[in-house]
Amino acid sequence: MDSGVAKLGSSLLVPCVQELAKGPLVKVPPRYVRTDEEPPILSDTNSLPQVPVTDMQKLFSEEFKDLELEQLQRACKEWGFFQLINHEVSTLLVENVKLEIQEFFNLPMEEKKKFWQKPDDIEGFGQAFVVCEEQKLNWGDMFYMVTLPTYLRKPHLFPKLPLSLRFFLLISFNN
Repeated sequence: MDSGVAKLGSSLLVPCVQELAKGPLVKVPPRYVRTDEEPPILSDTNSLPQVPVTDMQKLFSEEFKDLELEQLQRACKEWGFFQLINHEVSTLLVENVKLEIQEFFNLPMEEKKKFWQKPDDIEGFGQAFVVCEEQKLNWGDMFYMVTLPTYLRKPHLFPKLPLSLRFFLLISFNN
């Protein structure tokens, strides 16, 4: 890139799942049938592994910091994600952001097209990391956008978001 900013990746453009689902579907299109994954275990939910939990307060505690950092490192290596608790972000803010995001996905398709991914980019509305036409896809749409640092924001995405969603994103990422 000319700006010297590292590119996060790229993705081929694929149809919007919400639009596919509106049509008269007799069955799920083959591209969305995931035979490459094991079916979920539904019978014995007590023996399922639990998502690792990281306690933010313990990370700042002299007494528990080392143990919590070990658990965090293990969660990142073994799971690739974790649940963060005691982060001091208000429940109300989290719920408001969730509602705003739901409203975004409920926008008419013509509005969502303003956020459509551009060729060779992963940011925007669509699916990320689609690298070939034969690739199996998830039955769901996503919206991916870098918000911070501000100089990495895509000028065609953030300013077009509904004002209330921009407000909550700025509050949540600046806390």
